[in-house]
Order: sequence, then structure tokens, then C-alpha cells
Amino acid sequence: MAITRFAAVALALLVGGLAGCVTEGDRNPMDTRQGRMQARDAYIQLGLGYVQQGNTEQAKVPLKKALELDSSSADAHAALGLVFQAQGETDLADQEYRLALRERPHDARILNNYGSFLYEQGRYKDAYERFTQAAEDSLYPERARVFENLGLTALRLNQVDLGKENLEKSLRLDRNQPRALFELAQLAYQTRDYVPSRSYYQAFSQLSPQDARSLLLGIRLAEVFNDRNTAASYALQLKRLYPNSPEYRQLQSEQK
Repeated sequence: MAITRFAAVALALLVGGLAGCVTEGDRNPMDTRQGRMQARDAYIQLGLGYVQQGNTEQAKVPLKKALELDSSSADAHAALGLVFQAQGETDLADQEYRLALRERPHDARILNNYGSFLYEQGRYKDAYERFTQAAEDSLYPERARVFENLGLTALRLNQVDLGKENLEKSLRLDRNQPRALFELAQLAYQTRDYVPSRSYYQAFSQLSPQDARSLLLGIRLAEVFNDRNTAASYALQLKRLYPNSPEYRQLQSEQK
């Protein structure tokens, strides 16, 4: 990925430059706090580049170096949380996220990432708490996604009204939230509010590829509005792409 190449080049230039030059007074920049922190940040960016590339094992190398330069780096610990989460090392991931939050307990990005990890582990109450903390930062640029996460988590906790409230808040902040749009479409369909359900679903379809759940909902909505061609098209896609899915088995049972 481009970020990985950029980070690698930046790191080579930074570390090479710091090691190969002296400042006024013959001081090596790596002997200064500013120089070490610049190198730390470059190592973190390189590690994150590897994470985005899917090379999580390689990501550990620069992140370890970052922590050698600054053992309390919240960003390095948070990045290692992502690494261990991707590798299924749940205890280590939890530990790294906690270390990151110990240094920056109100960091919305870290709170949101940790909440996503907890959600993935089925720890929905803990996840909701972390997402709530993240949402308190009104200037966090991904706040719409935080409310989307709050909505999804509330639904997992069987708090439908609270889930709907948070999903709607997410869309007020940013209409381009496909998961929020889909879940609201699903909720509206379940309460037989078919017109808003179709509106949410159409907006979702413009933003996201279809999966088994969305195809099944698309079939049901098409049938409600007597759109036989669309229903048949979605049914064919569901059969071809997800023949072993619970959604396809559900469709088969409904059509008997």
C-alpha cells in the first residue's frame, strides 16, 4: 500500500538522517528527545502500514523499536492492539489497548478501536461503555462511526429503541454510513414501515456491496412493492453467491 511505502521511505530518511548528521554543538539528534520522538513516530507509521497491508507479523518489528524509544507510547500500544487482534491473540490485544488508554484515557480513536475489539469478542456491555466514552469527543472526525457502533452494540444488547436512536444520530452526522442505513432498513421492515425501509435500503445499496443479509431484505422489500424483477434478481444472486447461508435457507423455507 502507498502508506506503507511512504512510511518506509520516511523512516529510512529520518533514521538515516538522524544517525548520519550532527546538530550544532556536535549533538546526535538521536540523543535528543525530539529526534527520538520523530523516529518513534516513523516506526509507528511503518508498523501501521504493515498492518494495513495485512503483514501483521512484520508490523511487530518497527512497533517494538518504537516502544524501545518510548515505552509509554499510546499510539505504539494501540497499534500493537490492532496487530494482536488481527492475529487472534485476544489477551495480548486487550492488554495493549489498556496500556494505550492508561496513557491517553480520553483518546476517541483508541476508545473506538478498543470498543470494536470488545464488540468482536461479544463483550457488548464493555464495548458500549467504550463507544460512549469515544462519543464524548465532539471534535473526533469519525464520530458518526462511533454512533453507528453504539447503535449496533445496543441492538446486540436487545435495546432496540436505543440502537435506533444511535443509528439515526450517526446518519445525522454523516449520511454515508452503510451499516447504519442497513440496520435502520431492517428495523423499519420489521415494524412494517416499508416506505422508510425501502428508502434506507436504497441509500445503503448505493454505498455498499450486497451480502446475504442485505439480499434477503432486498427480496422481501421487492415483494412488498410487487417488484418481481428485482426480487428474482436478488434471489438469483443469493442462490449463486451464498447457497449455504442461513439467509438462502430461510428464503427457500418461505417459498415452499
